[in-house]
Amino acid sequence: MDDHRLTIVSNIQVLREEIADLRAQKKTVALVPTMGALHEGHLSLIDFAKEHADQVVCSIYVNPKQFAPGEDLDAYPRPLIDDIRALEGKLTDFVFTPTDDEMYPDGFSTTISVSGVTSPLCGKSRPDHFDGVATVVTKLLMMVQPDIAIFGEKDYQQLLVIRRFVRDLNIPIEILGAPIVRSDDGLALSSRNQYLSEDERKTAPLLHQTLLQLADDIKKGRGDLSTLIKTSSDKLTKAGFEVDYLEIRDAKSLAPIIEIYEDQTARLFVAAKLGTTRLIDNVTV
Repeated sequence: MDDHRLTIVSNIQVLREEIADLRAQKKTVALVPTMGALHEGHLSLIDFAKEHADQVVCSIYVNPKQFAPGEDLDAYPRPLIDDIRALEGKLTDFVFTPTDDEMYPDGFSTTISVSGVTSPLCGKSRPDHFDGVATVVTKLLMMVQPDIAIFGEKDYQQLLVIRRFVRDLNIPIEILGAPIVRSDDGLALSSRNQYLSEDERKTAPLLHQTLLQLADDIKKGRGDLSTLIKTSSDKLTKAGFEVDYLEIRDAKSLAPIIEIYEDQTARLFVAAKLGTTRLIDNVTV
């Protein structure tokens, strides 16, 4: 008989006591941080975590510090009951659901700020976003103190930011990236996809299709980089996207790439609005 149970914890001290009990049993722990509104992409992170640790903690917390004024903090979906059911279906061990007061008590005045890797791409249009991400992830890592933490490669820049501050601060936790999960038509799964209208949802897969075609054109030398990128950006604009950026960057440092060299680790990144929904994606070159 299956005696598995999902333990729901909202208090940091209780969470630490639970983790201490796991440590006493010599169990390894994986953390999967999320903002909820879980989809198959999130649930694939749970599967990935279970392959690498004995116990999995999934946190659900919509972090206000990574939203800028005018962004969708208030509208961000929060279907907590559905999320818990989905985690139960994946045999997740713990779900951590802290409140704002638990995460940021009165007088909270500390920010984790990472330079360099936060500057390009999303860092240009969302200048305080990665400070909010770095701060909340640092807190979650310190609260759970897992052996590993799992983040999806859809938010690739975020993954590099987290790896950077974990290394810089000597936090003894391994950060693993999990592959992007896509719909059958190629659109990267995202909680924000539900904002798309029916017509916008039909158009949205063009974002990934354009990246794939651009990557193929670059690999086969069908033109110089700047021309190929501009042509692809114009294609998206004509289709109704408002392109924030479409760039090729070094996959390890996010340094700009002017020319492709052999054995270079290059990656294409795009962010664009379709209607009111901001979509991001990336592919290797």
